[in-house]
Amino acid sequence: MAQRAVQDKGTAVRVACAAFGISETCYRYQAKQSAENVEIADHLIRLTHNQRNWGFGLCFLYLRNVKGYRWNHKRVYRIYRELELNLRIKPKKRIVREKPEPLAVPQAINQCWSMDFMHDQLADGRSFRLFNSSTTSTAKPWPWTSICLCRPSAWCGRSIK
Repeated sequence: MAQRAVQDKGTAVRVACAAFGISETCYRYQAKQSAENVEIADHLIRLTHNQRNWGFGLCFLYLRNVKGYRWNHKRVYRIYRELELNLRIKPKKRIVREKPEPLAVPQAINQCWSMDFMHDQLADGRSFRLFNSSTTSTAKPWPWTSICLCRPSAWCGRSIK
C-alpha cells in the first residue's frame, strides 16, 4: 500500500511509510530467490515421488542425514508447503463387525452349567467364599451353593467334586 501511495500520489517514501506504520527497510526489502530453492524443490519432488508415504519429517531427515545438506528446516518446510506436497490425513478404516451368532440353547438337563465364585467378609472380620452353580437347561434353575468359612480355596474346589 505504501508502494502504491508513492507511485500513484507521488508522496515521499518516508511519509508513506510513516502513514502506514512500516519501516523504510521493510518498504525497500526485495526477497531473494536463490538457486538453492530450486534445488530443494527438485529434491523434495523426487523424494515424494519415489517415497509416496514420506511426509515432511522423513524427507527433511533424509536430506539432512543421508544426503548431507545443511538447509534450515523452516526453509525446506516453506518450499514443501509451496509445492503442496502435504500428505492428507487418512481416516481410520472401521472394522465391519458381523452380527454375533445366537447362543446355543441346551436341549437336555445337565447339558450346560453355570458357576461362579464369590468372596466377602463378615462384620467380625471372618472371610467366606461362596461357590454357586446352577443348570441353565431348565426353566427353573437348580441352585447349588457351597459356603466355605476361613478355608483355603483348594478346600472349596474339593467340595465341588
